[in-house]
Amino acid sequence: MMTIRFRLLAGLLPALLAVGVSAAGAQDQAVSDRARLDAVAREAARQFAAARNELDQTRPTVEPPPPGQLVNLTVDEATARALERNLDIAVERLNPQTFDLAIARLRANFLPTATSTFAQRSQVNAPTNQLNGGTIVTNDTSTYNAGLQQQLPWFGGNYSLQFNNSKLVTSNIFANFNPTINSAFSATITQPLLRGFMIDNTRQQLRVTAINRDISEVQLRGTLATTLAAVRNAYWELVFASESVDVARRSLALAEKLVEDNQARVEVGTMAPLDVVQAEAEAATRRQALAQADATRQTAELVLKRLIVNGTDDVLWGASLNPVDRPTFDPQPLDVEAAVRRALDNRTDIQQALRTIDANDVTLRFMRNQTLPSLDLVAQYTAQGLGGTQFIRQGTGLGSTVIGTVPGGFGDALRTLSGRDYPTWQVAFNLSYPLGSNAAEAQYARARVQRTQSAAQLRALELQVATDVTNAALQVENSLRRYEASLVARQLAQRRLDAEQSRFDVGLSTNFFVVQAQRDLDTQQNTELRALLDYRRALVDFERVQEAPAARGAAVTTINAAGGF
Repeated sequence: MMTIRFRLLAGLLPALLAVGVSAAGAQDQAVSDRARLDAVAREAARQFAAARNELDQTRPTVEPPPPGQLVNLTVDEATARALERNLDIAVERLNPQTFDLAIARLRANFLPTATSTFAQRSQVNAPTNQLNGGTIVTNDTSTYNAGLQQQLPWFGGNYSLQFNNSKLVTSNIFANFNPTINSAFSATITQPLLRGFMIDNTRQQLRVTAINRDISEVQLRGTLATTLAAVRNAYWELVFASESVDVARRSLALAEKLVEDNQARVEVGTMAPLDVVQAEAEAATRRQALAQADATRQTAELVLKRLIVNGTDDVLWGASLNPVDRPTFDPQPLDVEAAVRRALDNRTDIQQALRTIDANDVTLRFMRNQTLPSLDLVAQYTAQGLGGTQFIRQGTGLGSTVIGTVPGGFGDALRTLSGRDYPTWQVAFNLSYPLGSNAAEAQYARARVQRTQSAAQLRALELQVATDVTNAALQVENSLRRYEASLVARQLAQRRLDAEQSRFDVGLSTNFFVVQAQRDLDTQQNTELRALLDYRRALVDFERVQEAPAARGAAVTTINAAGGF
């Protein structure tokens, strides 16, 4: 600007000197002041235009980047893409699957477990006493065991079945069988009668995890509602930014037309050059406003892309979005009472709080059960089987002479086992209880206080939900009234500009008032569009607030079965 001013002064100085000399040398010639001022104005305009063109030629030019692909997008298409590609929704959809796997892990505790043992053992005993059975006694034992055990999913009981078999080959002279085959079958059932009868740790975790899975489904529904509302709002923000660019362009076109008109008036001598400078300054200001509006549009477009693409490799990430839908003014009646009832029945934070209280009730039952004494019924039955090659001795004395053998094998062991020749059974009641107060009772008392606290938190949450819905309805009403007022203001601003332009055309107004009227119209157009889009946003938020809070929302206290503080 300093260069332009210097060149203007340098160009105007010879003209001023020439006009002064001409006036001094020809005072008798009547030169009108108007003609002299017109000559000065024309020379000033010529010099200003030449200096500006020279400055534009020296300004560095940057090749604009190639424009991206233009994609027309409706609001329904944007929400559909968000459901398919939004990463927040994709992450939230995985949460129920994690709880499904946790439930499967807990249910695996109730599956039966098979056990088996196959072993071979050889032992050589030192002759420590006369009953050792020989100078060097070798015992070779083969073991074949199998078993089955299971934690029952009902009433906290468990059972175990064991089938054991062994074959002993020995050099012991006192042995009655060689080889000796032993078989044994045992069944044991343990059933808690007090603590762990109605609920135990595994069943408590299983029920709470199932409830938490339901909570994850509710959270997914809340994420869907908030994300889709965010997509719609981002879409309307992009519409507003695009319309603001169009308003800025129309405003710039009006300013540039005013510059052209003023330049024509200066050339014919009906306007001073200063009015051209003022109009050009206003045009430059509106170019800045257009650049700022375009930057705002790019930011709004990026916000929308963040919600409807699944990564930078998405085809829409590098494209230019063109929101083809336009907001319409369609006043809708509001039933606040019905909306509050719907929110209290369906809103995700209420549903999550109710399910959390259900989980707390399960945990409370478990903790109350843990305060009971431990009384277990244990029933056991065992049957023995014996087989193998039996020695027939001459007498009954220890180490008497073997005079014959009776062949036998594993079948003899199974026959004596199934015949219950050597049974053993046992029934027992195991009772244990603490003396005095214990930690379980203290934890249960604390959990009861937390349960009462969670009920109060639920009532507070219900009041907050009613407040949110009412506030959203008030925002809709306020946005409606604001749009109606802005519509009238924009119409009056348009009429004022038309009147001011007409007055200016006939010389009854000035350039200043026309520019001011253009600015007022520009402002009112943006205000009207902003008010209309705020009304659409308010309607979106009114629908969303009946489904989910803006954020995660307040949560009720969760009772920890571990009882930690």
